[in-house]
Amino acid sequence: MKKILVTDDSPSWVRHHILNIKYILGEENVEIISAYSAKEGDICLLTNIDKPFDIIFTDMQMEPDFLPLNAGEWFIKQIQFYPEYKNTKIVIISASPRIENIAKKYGVDFIPKKFCQTTAPYEKILK
Repeated sequence: MKKILVTDDSPSWVRHHILNIKYILGEENVEIISAYSAKEGDICLLTNIDKPFDIIFTDMQMEPDFLPLNAGEWFIKQIQFYPEYKNTKIVIISASPRIENIAKKYGVDFIPKKFCQTTAPYEKILK
């Protein structure tokens, strides 16, 4: 069973991601936890530290508290700080035009939001 965290400040995008993940993996094969801000995502990291997430999906542009970094960049740095999450796959899903550069900077995967209308990008990440 895969354990996945979806972090996005838009409830409709969180639902969209969850539906696609469950469609690909099947509801019985996945445990999904949602967070609606980078701060909430960080709390999820800590409360699940004994059984870390396999995959974390995160938006880039959420709460403005971390300027000049995007909230998602701050969150990625938090994930990478914890040794328990060293094997966790991190995926940025964002409409930011800098998404590819940000992903390269942190060594993570990315899916531009404009490609999230089909399940294909999720399948590449989840399979």
